[in-house]
Amino acid sequence: MFPSFLSNSCLNVSIVQYFGSQLGKCGYCTGTKCSKSNGMLAYHLMCQDYQDLIDRGWRRCGKHCYKLKNKETCCPCYAIKCDALEFKLTKSNKRILRRMNRFLLDGKRDPVEQGSRSGNDDDVTEGANAPTRKPQPQMPDKSPAVINVEQAMSLAQAQKSKAKPAGAAGAGLLAQSPSLGSNKSAKDISYKPCKKAKQMRLERRQAKLGDTKEPPKQKAVTQEKSLTDFLSEPNESYKHQLKIVLVASSDTQRTCADAVLALYRKYQVVIHNDNPARLTLASMQRFLIKSALKNEKPDDGPEMGYGSFHQQYWLDDKLIAVGVIDILPGSVSSVYFFYDPDYSFLSLGTYGSLREIDFVQTIAATTPAVKYYYMGFYIHSCPKMRYKGNLSPSYLLCPETYVWILLTDVIRSKLDANKYQRLNDDAAARDVNEFTLEDLGEVTLLMGTDYTLKYKEYWQIPDVTHRVDVIEYSELVGKVCAQRMLYVIMK
Repeated sequence: MFPSFLSNSCLNVSIVQYFGSQLGKCGYCTGTKCSKSNGMLAYHLMCQDYQDLIDRGWRRCGKHCYKLKNKETCCPCYAIKCDALEFKLTKSNKRILRRMNRFLLDGKRDPVEQGSRSGNDDDVTEGANAPTRKPQPQMPDKSPAVINVEQAMSLAQAQKSKAKPAGAAGAGLLAQSPSLGSNKSAKDISYKPCKKAKQMRLERRQAKLGDTKEPPKQKAVTQEKSLTDFLSEPNESYKHQLKIVLVASSDTQRTCADAVLALYRKYQVVIHNDNPARLTLASMQRFLIKSALKNEKPDDGPEMGYGSFHQQYWLDDKLIAVGVIDILPGSVSSVYFFYDPDYSFLSLGTYGSLREIDFVQTIAATTPAVKYYYMGFYIHSCPKMRYKGNLSPSYLLCPETYVWILLTDVIRSKLDANKYQRLNDDAAARDVNEFTLEDLGEVTLLMGTDYTLKYKEYWQIPDVTHRVDVIEYSELVGKVCAQRMLYVIMK
């Protein structure tokens, strides 16, 4: 049973219970007991902590966080992100955007798509239409601790006040984090096309000779339409209006509305062949509504703040799609996307990804640090899950050094040869946030809800246990998170 979460502003520390190794069914190769991962339950999760976790290969499913054991699991999963500010539209992307705009204009489907459920064959990027489903991590047998979060926060604050201030060090870590991107303002970036060198030489020559003749006219340079251009094309004269509404996950009156549940059930049954009896409101809430992320609104953050949100796609008065996202200090992370199968001819899965990239670009205009679009996992060993790599430029996370590597044909060839790869070619490169046994003493523990202490103090207690689990957990979350988050120990 999950504890109640309070909105008090003092709740500013993450609380997790580590469950260790998990073995479950794979959603990619459909094997029954071959998906291997490590998992933990997050009672409360600060957005910067989760940003740091996903930059180490962690993902969340509701309040459950998991990290695949890529060397051992059946289908290695590599975290993937796209640089939204450098995003390049493909021909397939443009076809999907034009198709949507034509449909909004006159309500007609493209003739070639009449009766089609999955769209054109050229839209192979449409991962949401693929029968492969997002895997549900195997939930642990262990019972979650029942925690009074407010009391735990008070204990953490009391301990923090006794310790030496570490604000400067923390700020340094944030400044050095590659996931936060450049502080360069969006308005400093110029997209004005430069003059060709030949034209510049001609103008200089004419100025020198005092020639009054007009230079020969240059062919007009056609400015290629951007993603924003495509999305801003529809207007009030169109037959249909598409409106995307951002709703906080905590607003259950809207995220758990009858229309949302009906859409979720329809999508899971038609697209993923799920058992309707299992698609209850409680199951949807556990999977897509409940989140341990704390909603935060710092002064230098985006207008809506950080946290978990839903983007609801309303076609006139009908809900046709929902995108579940996390807005974090360095990125927008896609959690899940579901849509009305009756509108599959619009390739809504890919269209939703393009909309989310545009959303990142919009946020980056005022909050430059938020520049990446995280797409979950890239699974090269499952051909139907390679579509995420078609959003360019995309980067894969090296599972050993936790450095982002540009996804190129060379990387794809390596993954063709062996489904597990280090990815980072620098043999000397190491994890800069590596946890070592020397750091163990500074790991912060929460003893039930009674008190907090550092591991170096805990080790003095007779007959202590959990040493192996604490070390494993700390290595997986990294040194910074291990010392910043509260690790729950059941007495």
